[in-house]
Parts: sequence; C-alpha cells; structure tokens
Amino acid sequence: MNKSVESLKKDISTLRTGRANINMLDTIKVEIYGQQMPIDQLATVSAPEARLISIQVWDKANTMLIESSIQKSELGINPQIDGQIIRLRIPDLTEERRKDLIKVLKNMGEKSKISVRNVRREANEDLKKKLKEKIISEDNSKKFEKNIQKLTDSNIENIENILIKKEKEISQI
Repeated sequence: MNKSVESLKKDISTLRTGRANINMLDTIKVEIYGQQMPIDQLATVSAPEARLISIQVWDKANTMLIESSIQKSELGINPQIDGQIIRLRIPDLTEERRKDLIKVLKNMGEKSKISVRNVRREANEDLKKKLKEKIISEDNSKKFEKNIQKLTDSNIENIENILIKKEKEISQI
C-alpha cells in the first residue's frame, strides 16, 4: 500500500503547475548513444526562479538533442538555448489547462486507490486461505482483517490529502 502512495507522489510531481518544478522533466527521455536517457543524467537541472528551469548540459553535442526532446514532449514549453544552458520559462496555466490537469490528477488518484484496494483484497484472500488451513484462528483472522481495513482506510485518506494539496497547487494563480 505504501508503494502505491509513493508511486502516486512520484507521478504527480511530474504534473505541471504554475511553478517551475524540475520533476516535470522526469518523464522526458533523450535518444543519445543509441539509448533513451533521462535529462538529469545528461545535465544539471535546477529551478533558480519560480517560473524558470535551467538545464546546464554537460556535453555541448547533446544540447540540441535535449532541446528537441523537450519540444516533442507534452509540456508545451519552448526551450531557449544559450550555449550549453537551456532555459525553460514556465508560462501561466490557462483555466482550461488547469481543469485538464485536475482531471489527470484525479485519474492518477483513482488508480492509486484501486491499487491499495487490490492489496487489501490479496491480504484478505491470504487470511482466508490461512484460516481454512487452520494456520491462524478465527479470532486472529478477524483481528487481522480489521487491521488490514484500518491500513486501507489510512492509505486512501493519505491519497486524498495528497490529491487535495496538489489540486490547490494547480488551481493557484
């Protein structure tokens, strides 16, 4: 269940908000040396200002390849090249784009909740199997089932809190 929550945190960190966030680039891969590589393995990525991401490319030959990958991505940002530095100015989000991002966010949250519920179902099935094989008593089975449900409720509440926080971040003008 914790892995589902951590996965959600990682996934929503790549969602674009009105602020510069270096995690936005995590999903972008660059074709270099015959393989797909993430930008952070080819350059130093930083956010020196609230609406700017700076990419200091280590090998000048890779600058154009990184720029091309960013342009092809779904970020909708035009990179500006200055020698070996690529700057990404983060424009304000339109109201329509904010609504789209919130829909994507809710979809990610629902997938995480389903994942948590699947873990609960598997744990309960395992409990029933152990009860049937008389490995655990019926009292212990009931107690474990309640604990599993408490964990499930706690993780789903955690997911809800994460979604609410990110939705506020996206909606902020």
